Amino acid sequence: QVQLVESGGGLVQAGGSLRLSCAASGSIFSISTMGWYRQAPGKQRELVATITSGGRTTYADSVKGRVTISRDNAKNTLYLQMNSLKPEDTALYYCARLTYSGIYLTDYWGQGTQVTVSS
Repeated sequence: QVQLVESGGGLVQAGGSLRLSCAASGSIFSISTMGWYRQAPGKQRELVATITSGGRTTYADSVKGRVTISRDNAKNTLYLQMNSLKPEDTALYYCARLTYSGIYLTDYWGQGTQVTVSS
């Protein structure tokens, strides 16, 4: 069983920065591929970034160059540093544990943290 709790969201002006955190319980965090998703009202869920247990990362084109995913296995914590935020980044962000079988599947995810970017 894995529990994920996100924090760090909030209201920020366009151009600003936020750092999201995801605290994970359970002993499998360090060996898991993790990811950040976001979903805005009326839009499909988007996989924003992923990071493997070895630290290999991928990013959606919509955030590439502005977002950095990282992890601290000693603290069982996943991070998402977001810079140069845009109003279109407004969404509920949540972390998830991923498995890969041709496509990414999630088996555990948190409740999410709201990010709102004002213009």
